[in-house]
Amino acid sequence: MAATTRPERIDARERNPKWQNAPLRIEMSECINCDACLRHCPPQFGAIFNHGVDVIILPELCSGCDKCLPACPVSCIYPDPEWKPAPDDWWEEPGSAGDPYR
Repeated sequence: MAATTRPERIDARERNPKWQNAPLRIEMSECINCDACLRHCPPQFGAIFNHGVDVIILPELCSGCDKCLPACPVSCIYPDPEWKPAPDDWWEEPGSAGDPYR
């Protein structure tokens, strides 16, 4: 069964196979850490997190909806059609008590 809800995607660490758009990524060399993207990511996806000094997008949670793009004042968010699974340490925040989308 495909992981369709956010909790299911967190547990399975997989994208919803019905999503047609590529996930997005943040180019940290251009990012100013303003967190505007995090505030604009819809909670049903909840894909953007602060990770140390970086701001990251977990590709498995990102639907590619583009809601974060107009919020970014420096345009540092790009489609990531060649995405790879998120590293294990990126999964510490989603679903935790510190998850900003809970």
